[in-house]
Amino acid sequence: MSSTVIPCLRYADAPAAIDFLCTAFGFQRQVVYESSAHPGLIDHAQLTYGDGMIMLGSVRDDTPFSRHMVQPRDVGGRQTQCACVTVADVRAHYDAAKAAGAEIVDDYEEKDYGGAGYSARDPEGYLWYFGSYDPWAPATT
Repeated sequence: MSSTVIPCLRYADAPAAIDFLCTAFGFQRQVVYESSAHPGLIDHAQLTYGDGMIMLGSVRDDTPFSRHMVQPRDVGGRQTQCACVTVADVRAHYDAAKAAGAEIVDDYEEKDYGGAGYSARDPEGYLWYFGSYDPWAPATT
């Protein structure tokens, strides 16, 4: 087993979101299940980054789980959490995300506690943090 905590997201345009997340942020498609009942919608997708994973699907109002979710645009872009992704080369990741059109909300910065990082939003407003700080690594102090 790799990742035991897996963020789950919903996108109004899930196919475009998958393309963006792979191009701008470096995720890889593990599996994408298109809806047979609703052409153009994604029932379930799994994207990986290293040992991590996110799952996502299209925004729908016809499932019991739908009533528990809102989109960032529905709450003024604010979020109660964001995914934190550890990347090997933050500067290169930042440059690639910026070139692909990611909205950079906190520029690349070297952190006092170690590592470097930046924050960005995807086209549907989800907030992401990418950094080199590895919370699993043994403390150096």
